[in-house]
Amino acid sequence: MFDIEEELKKLPGKPGVYLMHDEKDEIIYVGKAISLKNRVRQYFQSSRGKTAKINKMVSKIARFEYIVTDSEMEALVLECNLIKEHRPRYNTMLKDDKSYPYIKVTVGEAFPRVLLSRDMKRDKSRYFGPYTSVGAVKDSIGLIHRLYKLRTCRRRLPEDIGKERPCLNYHIKQCNAPCQGYIDEAKYRESIHQVLDFLGGHYETILKKLERDMKEAAEALEFEEAAALRELLFSVQKIAQTQKITDSGQEDRDIIAYATDGPDAVVQIFFMREGKLIGRDNFHLVIGEGDGPARLMTNFVKQFYAGTPFIPKALMLQHDVEESERGLLEQWLSEKRGQKVTIHVPKKGEKARLMEMAEKNASIILKQDREKIKKEEQRTVGAVRELEEILGLSGLVRMEAFDISNISGFQSVGSMIVYENGRPKRTDYRKFRIQTVEGPNDYASMEEVLTRRFLHGKEEKEGIRQTGSFDRFPDILMMDGGKGQVSVAKQVLEKLGLTIPVCGMVKDDAHRTRALYFEGRELPLDRRSEGFKLLTRIQDEAHRFAIEYHRSLRGKDQVHSILEDIKGIGPTRRKALMRTFGTMEKLRAATVEELSAIPQMNEQAAESVYNFFHKNSS
Repeated sequence: MFDIEEELKKLPGKPGVYLMHDEKDEIIYVGKAISLKNRVRQYFQSSRGKTAKINKMVSKIARFEYIVTDSEMEALVLECNLIKEHRPRYNTMLKDDKSYPYIKVTVGEAFPRVLLSRDMKRDKSRYFGPYTSVGAVKDSIGLIHRLYKLRTCRRRLPEDIGKERPCLNYHIKQCNAPCQGYIDEAKYRESIHQVLDFLGGHYETILKKLERDMKEAAEALEFEEAAALRELLFSVQKIAQTQKITDSGQEDRDIIAYATDGPDAVVQIFFMREGKLIGRDNFHLVIGEGDGPARLMTNFVKQFYAGTPFIPKALMLQHDVEESERGLLEQWLSEKRGQKVTIHVPKKGEKARLMEMAEKNASIILKQDREKIKKEEQRTVGAVRELEEILGLSGLVRMEAFDISNISGFQSVGSMIVYENGRPKRTDYRKFRIQTVEGPNDYASMEEVLTRRFLHGKEEKEGIRQTGSFDRFPDILMMDGGKGQVSVAKQVLEKLGLTIPVCGMVKDDAHRTRALYFEGRELPLDRRSEGFKLLTRIQDEAHRFAIEYHRSLRGKDQVHSILEDIKGIGPTRRKALMRTFGTMEKLRAATVEELSAIPQMNEQAAESVYNFFHKNSS
């Protein structure tokens, strides 16, 4: 149980990002703070001065989490990334997809330029950022041009050397005029290398030079020049706060660090996707006797990536894995991903600083939340292990459960929910409108939903359909019922040539799970066990999702007739069809010729109706 008052006492007085969760564990708000302790506590103090929107949001908070950063600027960029990833409902002000500026060095050109860019493309250029201050970026680019006298023009060099006169920048001594051949490519490249060092975080030389020039200008009574140099110095100091939250590499990678205290360890993983930090996860480990850093990291990489469905291009580790297993691990990960995967231990630069942040957060969590993490693991991964033992299976990561909802006289709907490692994965939930079954026939409706789900998955795997996340099949199907529902699922899987374990959640008279039906046997459950509690959550979630979908459709007055889903069939044609055929079963059995014979129908409309009932589509 998350005790908000107790957790507020643990908040650090450091900059970072906080994430508010509701009772369904959905992220409903993401914010940043220069002091997490002060900012988060404000939400739970007197409501005086708060807007109605904030009060409503606070009333829905069931728990919160946070990520500590080194500066408020880092927190701001991380906040932006997390909002784009999770789209929390109470972050409406921040859903403008705001972009932050980058500094772009066109190193693919013979005479590169330094430019401000609003996006990062996969080209031959080098990108630095993003930065939160456009003014600081412009000042720094101006400083670079002033110090290194680089070109800003769009002329094609060296092809266009000497074709036109030098521009104004040459005459005011802001450019060395490579367009005239006044500086050769090798000499120009030396300046570019110094620029790349500067943008890569090596500011000391520039800062010392600016301080020296500023003092010399002041001593020479050139106060305007000294003031201009001082402003440039401030801009460089501001932009020197390297943004670790976004990586210019643009690749998918996981950053893994841990903290230890005796036999306990907490591992922190930062997930970088397309160069952006989009989330993190924590895991509690019990360190084996005599296990050092290499062994601990090796064991964690094996256990975590054996279960996770996504393998990034690179793993950035705080400590290296065991030397004897490094090559084998990279080969194993590469085979799971289908592309080469590499393991790195960053020692300096941007990646090392991000590693330090992961380690710092792991240390904070270890000190404050060790018991909470243990309980969460028992509730999720531990519960899955319990079910594996009961069923005699292994490697259960992804579970899918289905439910049917209908009210007499209204169209039936189906729901598909997904749990991974004992946690709901709501991005993979799917909804179905039943298209081929009339009335409250749960078995037939379930057959249709399962057929559509797995047929789509097969077609996505074969490239027939565009991917929509149906191509990831579950490790086990959890059916909301006993022998009958399991039989329906097995028939569908057999028909499609798929081999997936199917388990039924057998209910008692109060509609609560009392046992598992698996391989022709009922397996009893301990109602006090975490495995039983997980099954109850899965069953309740599948039912909730189906009911909410059905209710939303009824609320929009959309579930009066299945015919409303057919393109080109309006109210007049719907009435004519039902008057002619009487029941949905007779309509479903009608031929194109019979449908075309109705005065209100034409051949195109008849084909739409026929195709709707005779094609499996979601």
